[in-house]
Amino acid sequence: MAKKDIDWGSLGFGYIETDYRYLSSFKDGKWDEGALITDPNVTLNECACVFQYAQTVFEGLKAYTTEDGRTVTFRPDLNAERINQSAARLKMPVLPEGRFIEAVKMVVKANEDFVPPFGSGASLYVRPYIMGTNAVIGVKPADEYQFRILVTPVGPYFKGGAKPLTIRVSDYDRAAPNGTGHIKAGLNYAMSLYAIVDAHEQGFAENMYLDSATRTKVEETGGANFIFVTRDGKVVTPKSNTILPSITRRSLIHVAKEYLGLEAEEREITLEEVKDMAECGLCGTAAVISPVGKINDHGKEICFPSGMDEMGPITKKLYDTLTGIQMGKIKAPEGWIVEI
Repeated sequence: MAKKDIDWGSLGFGYIETDYRYLSSFKDGKWDEGALITDPNVTLNECACVFQYAQTVFEGLKAYTTEDGRTVTFRPDLNAERINQSAARLKMPVLPEGRFIEAVKMVVKANEDFVPPFGSGASLYVRPYIMGTNAVIGVKPADEYQFRILVTPVGPYFKGGAKPLTIRVSDYDRAAPNGTGHIKAGLNYAMSLYAIVDAHEQGFAENMYLDSATRTKVEETGGANFIFVTRDGKVVTPKSNTILPSITRRSLIHVAKEYLGLEAEEREITLEEVKDMAECGLCGTAAVISPVGKINDHGKEICFPSGMDEMGPITKKLYDTLTGIQMGKIKAPEGWIVEI
């Protein structure tokens, strides 16, 4: 299939309208069969629950063109599992077994000419979401819902590619007031908008959020998990029940252990010990790994030995191995790559 006439190498992380999107509706206690549609606009009542009480959850994954020309997605079963966990937490109906992956395949296949070519550095971002759609004015769950998937070709999440970022320790809390930072819900991300805009205005790429109880333990950023490398070469990530269970982070831990032979663990990490780390990165679907070179802790700088010019050596190996798996250059573990 011929690709669209797009300057793939110049893409930023923004929305470009594609030809098809997926829609399934929940009404009278059940989901319909769902179908591809062409209209990118959503028409809802002014009192729809999603507007009044932010009853919505979403996911994010990518489709890639592999070195041998196949179109694939990466571990969509985990996104399917997580969107249902998020939906259940917000008292929304879960999707039928197999529906999520079936819908992802349908919408990616229909927009395959928008999937960037191999080697372009770009990918097709896939955004599934569920929202309460009927009019609700009392505080209660909706009775009707829509499950939609849009796709859009994107470039790097952070400008500058793999150049290390400067971030700051934030005084704000990442999680929503009810402590649901571990689900992908619109309310949780909206809660971080003030902090991220403020960080950008102060010259920082992101916020390092600490636990709200003691403000001593590293949690996550507004859109990614942390991954650190200790001075003795061990890969560690923060453990907390209020941060997002990142699919990329879990995959990197597996890659560290099984592909690179490194020690790797998920544990509590205090802000105090961050200064003794050798490398730091932000990991997630959008960025894979973005290296961090410097953290500003209220005027005190924490500078990592890996520096501000390039990724640290172990972070680079992790990045190259995981992207190699995603792009078909390295053999993937069973079930990680789903072909469209």
